[in-house]
Amino acid sequence: MKLKLLGTAVIFTILTVAPAIAQHVHSKPGRHALSAYCATREPGNPYSAKSDYMTWSAWRRLGAWDSRGDDACLGNPGVHHQEAGF
Repeated sequence: MKLKLLGTAVIFTILTVAPAIAQHVHSKPGRHALSAYCATREPGNPYSAKSDYMTWSAWRRLGAWDSRGDDACLGNPGVHHQEAGF
C-alpha cells in the first residue's frame, strides 16, 4: 500500500512539474543568433579583438567611444561588421 501511494505521488509530481520547466522551442533558431561581430565586440568599441586586434587595442588605448556598433547590434543581433557602417 505504501509503495503504491509513493508511486502515485511520484507520478503526480512529475506530471505537475514537467510543464513548469518546459522551454519554448524557436521555430527559426537563426533569427536570434548573434553574429561574430556582435558576439565579440565590447560596448563603445566598434572593432572586435577577433577580427582586427591591432585596431581594437588601439581604440581601447585611446579611450575612444562610438555607439554605432551598439545601436546596430541592438536593432539586429545578426548584423555583420560591414553592415554596421565601419
